Amino acid sequence: QVQLVESGGGSVQPGGSLRLSCAASGFTFSSYAMNWYRQAPGKEREVVATISAGGTTNYADSVKGRFTISRDNGKNTMYLQMNSLKPEDAALYYCNANGYDWIRIKRVYWGQGTQVTVSS
Repeated sequence: QVQLVESGGGSVQPGGSLRLSCAASGFTFSSYAMNWYRQAPGKEREVVATISAGGTTNYADSVKGRFTISRDNGKNTMYLQMNSLKPEDAALYYCNANGYDWIRIKRVYWGQGTQVTVSS
C-alpha cells in the first residue's frame, strides 16, 4: 500500500524557518521524481520544488534562494527546508511522487498535506 506522509508543518513568524518531511512507502522511492506542491485558500495548487530520481532540483521563482528540496533514498524520505518564510508562503503543502511501476505504468501519488502558517 502506497503512503506519503507529510510532517513538519506548523505556525511560524515571518522570517522564520520550517523543515517539512515526506515519508514514503509502498513503491520504489529512489526511482520516482518527488515534488512539493502547495495550495493556499482560494488559489490553485502550485508546484513549489521538484527533485528528480537523479537528484536534479527545480524551484518556483517565488521560493528560489529560500527553499531547499532534498531526498534521502536510504530513508525513503523527501525534505523541504524553508527559510525566510513570508506570509504568502502560508498554504497546505503536499508531497507528490510520480514515476513508473515495475510494469511501466505511470503512477502519481499524493500525500494528505501539512499546514504551514506564517503570521506575526
